[in-house]
Order: sequence, then C-alpha cells, then structure tokens
Amino acid sequence: MTFKHVAAVTTLLAAAAVVTAPAVSAATSLYVSPSGSDSNPGTLAAPLKTVQKAVDLAAPGHVIHLRGGTYAPSTNIRLLKDGTASAPITLTRYGSERVVIDGENMPYTPAPVGGSIPRADRGAIHISGDHWRIIGLEIANGPYGIFGLDTNNSVYDRLVTRDNYESGLHLQGASSGNQIINLDAYGNRDPRKNGESADGVAIKEGSGGGNVIRGARLWNNADDGLDFWEFLSPVTVTDSLAWGNGYNRWNLPGYTGDGNGFKLGGGGDADPAAAHTVRNSMAWDNSAGGFIDNANPGQLLIDRSTAWRNGKAGVDLSDADGTATRNLSVGNGQNATMGSNADHSGNSWNIGGTWSFTSADPSVITGPRPSSGGIPPTTFLRPANGASIGARF
Repeated sequence: MTFKHVAAVTTLLAAAAVVTAPAVSAATSLYVSPSGSDSNPGTLAAPLKTVQKAVDLAAPGHVIHLRGGTYAPSTNIRLLKDGTASAPITLTRYGSERVVIDGENMPYTPAPVGGSIPRADRGAIHISGDHWRIIGLEIANGPYGIFGLDTNNSVYDRLVTRDNYESGLHLQGASSGNQIINLDAYGNRDPRKNGESADGVAIKEGSGGGNVIRGARLWNNADDGLDFWEFLSPVTVTDSLAWGNGYNRWNLPGYTGDGNGFKLGGGGDADPAAAHTVRNSMAWDNSAGGFIDNANPGQLLIDRSTAWRNGKAGVDLSDADGTATRNLSVGNGQNATMGSNADHSGNSWNIGGTWSFTSADPSVITGPRPSSGGIPPTTFLRPANGASIGARF
C-alpha cells in the first residue's frame, strides 16, 4: 500500500459528510472516548472508555457514538445482541471525527502459519446479531476486520477495513438482507495461509437472500478483491471497483493468493450454483481474472462492466449458465472466455475492432471520496469512441 493510498483514505475520512444516525434522545445515546472511563454513565460529558462496554449496555434503538481516536482493545468487540427492524442498534463515529479500531493487540494477529482462528475470535469486530448499523469507522490490523456469522439485516456504511490479518469484511453462514455500502477494503493479507484467503470483501460458505454490495473499492488484497466462494444465494454487486489484488506485497513465503477482482462463487467439490449479479463495476490490474465464475454453473449476470489489464481473463463465464451484456474488456490476458452455456451479446469482444479510452488515469477514481460517500465521478476507462458499453462513474 502506497503512502498515496493511505493519505487518500485519511482524507476521505476527514472530508466525508457527517454520518447522521436516527434522531434519538439522550437516553438512547451512549458515548465512548479513549479518554473516558467505564465507570462513567456514557454521556457526552462523561463518556465510557471501551466500545464493548457500550455494546453491552446498548438496547434496540440505541446509538453508540465513538469520539475520535484509536481504540486498541486486547480482545475483539463482539456484537451478539439484536436490534429490530424499527429500532436498529447503531455503532458510529461522533460527527466527522476519525475513529480507528486497531486489532493489533488481539489474539491471532497473526495466527501461525497453517493455524486456525476460533470463530469467536474472528474479526476485530465480530457480529452475530441482527439489525445493526455500523457507520464511518476504520478497522485495521484485526484477525479479520469485520467478521459476521449468521447475521442479518445489518448495514455496513462508509467503512474502511485495511491491513487486517484476514479478509477486510467477511460474512458467513445463514446471513441475509445485509447492505455493504461505500466500503474501502485494502491491504488485507493472511500470513497463516500464505495469501490464500484474505479478500477485500467475502460472502462465503453459507446462504441467505437480499445481500447487496454497492460502491465498494477493493484493492491490493492478498487473495481476491471480492469472493463469493460456496455462498448459495444470489448476491447483487453494483458500482464497485477491484484492482491490484493478488500480488505478494508482504513477501509472504510460498505465496498462494489468487488475484481475481470479482470471484463469483464456485468452490468445493460440487461447485454449487448461485445466480450472482454484477452491474456497472470495474476490475483492472489484478494478477488473475477480472470477473470470473470460478466454476459456478449458476445463472450469473455481468452487465455494463469493465475489465482492463488483468493477468488472465477479463470476463470468464467458462462454466456458468450466465449472461454477459454491454461489457468492455480490453488488454487482459484473454478478454473473454465464454463456455457453451453462456449468453453474451453487445460486448466489446462481440463488436470487435480496436478499443481505447477517454482516460486511463485512475487517480480520481482511487482518490478521496466526495461528501456523498460514493465513488468519485470520472471518465476513467470510458470508450473513446463513445460506445454505450462498460461501466460509468
């Protein structure tokens, strides 16, 4: 991770619009500060010290406000209780103050080579509760950044998950109705598995409908940008980016990182079918594929997306009963690999010819986010000839 990327994310956190939680009374607000005390009542004037203490006190409808600074607990933060649909529990920064949850002091940072992490210890933030809103935090150096197990109907909004010792944000098991919005996940690596499994965002080994990823930027992770390995229910991805994944930036021995931008399922002996959707997204400079089915035979849809300079296939539907429409794939190891069950039309490889871009400069799209929290608007990787294919930001 370059200084430029770290500076950009720091600027992002400082400049982003204040994230507003639902209007609440003082009685339903709890405040935490690195300079507080857990013997305090948790008011703005007398805040608590630890995030876990506030979580333990919270009930449906509570908003936990974290004052600026670094929180470095010796054990992970566990969100085990439930909010409700009408009264979620919110964990957020106070105003626009920068909050870092630093997991370096937790167990398994890192786990030994070939070792395992007990499920309860996975994640600097571990969530198995339902109806949470986690907003505007930066999670670093944890045994996973955020790890969710059997968790439903939560919102992960404007988070940064970086430099963790496993995936940045990982959901597993019976997990449904979750929204991952405007996530930046980068520099995550897994020394215990030689780079084999640390993704930017992973929804794996489970099932549950209604999970959505929107506005994610996933870069320089050891394994893949996004991975849906053995997740059996459709996940929808829109307006997201993955670049620079799968390179050994940490000098891990015996490196095994895969290096795909968007790995859309598959896995195991059976390669289960799942009908994931990707729209208006980009993958570039990944060591392997851009958008790949990974032997998932399901009804994948890849629409209006762009693959550029990936080491292997830009768009790979070798095994899927999938559809690729209006995609732009240029300068990859192979621009498209389509199996006999794939339906593909209106893509750059169908149209043929030579393709160039209005801009090949990623500095805007990878830079600070605007106050809206979305991905910065740019002409990056738009076709120079004005053709209506590929992603638009």
